[in-house]
Amino acid sequence: MSDITLLAIESSCDETSAAVIQNGVILSNIVAGQEVHSKYGGIVPELASRAHQQHIVPVVHEALAQAKIVKKQLNAVAFTGGPGLLGSLLVGVSYAKAFAKGLGVPIIRVNHMQAHILAHFIDDPKPAFPFLCLTVSGGHTQIVLVRDYLDMEVMGETQDDAVGEAFDKAAKMLGLPYPGGPLIDKYAALGNPLAYDFPHVDMPGLTYSFSGIKTAFLYFIQKQTKLNPDFVAQHLPDICASIQHTLIRILFSKLHKAVKETGIHRIAIAGGVSANRGLRKTLEEEAAKHQWETFIPSFEYCTDNAAMIAMAGHYMYEKGLFEEWTFSPEPRLKI
Repeated sequence: MSDITLLAIESSCDETSAAVIQNGVILSNIVAGQEVHSKYGGIVPELASRAHQQHIVPVVHEALAQAKIVKKQLNAVAFTGGPGLLGSLLVGVSYAKAFAKGLGVPIIRVNHMQAHILAHFIDDPKPAFPFLCLTVSGGHTQIVLVRDYLDMEVMGETQDDAVGEAFDKAAKMLGLPYPGGPLIDKYAALGNPLAYDFPHVDMPGLTYSFSGIKTAFLYFIQKQTKLNPDFVAQHLPDICASIQHTLIRILFSKLHKAVKETGIHRIAIAGGVSANRGLRKTLEEEAAKHQWETFIPSFEYCTDNAAMIAMAGHYMYEKGLFEEWTFSPEPRLKI
């Protein structure tokens, strides 16, 4: 059997990424970030799409060069079809279509959230099926039952904000630069996670909600700074440790319910927030306590990257799951 070689493109938000995979092995994974958003305190969609246009050609060329693959070796082009920012997705989808059309090869539309989960199959150890995956990012928070590579069911998800957004908004309230989530994680390591208690709503079943805790945190900061203008500067590590502890506690309260409902003790985490050290440490502690078998991707495969799109594309290629040329991006695409 000849080699199966794919080019993959990821452009759902503010990272432009391209990767090459051959027979299920990642040969290259190039990611270009976008510094332009830092001064605005968040992603500006129009600026993101323009930056993708600037980055996508050199990123693809570098991915092919690093993999030592020439265009004529490619069997298909995989790309993120959603969810994500419409303008950003349009750049990646349009480029993938044109690139594949020029080569006469098919295109493969990949669900961004499924790809985050399939990042677990890039390196060893790889989870056996079935397993539960806590998928956490700036735009999504889900508990997914994974029965097979392409057979997944969302058991629970947030009804409003994602946990990654809660981290970033809390950081913004503290005056930390964007992206603030990693900075909260950094300062949290130096603080007392039980210093402050933040109220939150416990939703029924496996449903998450993070809008309430963001409001409670805002009122807390406003109240404390009114009493002491230097409160945040004087207590930053404790504040960060406490809000991180609360957000992680919310995540695990539902995960425990999912484990109880399914009886599955193989637990994975995926998505940008899975790079959070506090979350990883908590998963390790819970695993030891409850005899869970746990799986965490390498840091480079937690945030948005094309390697995970390539891995999903590989399994879809094996099934012959190619996309029609008339496909348009779907910003709210569901698993």
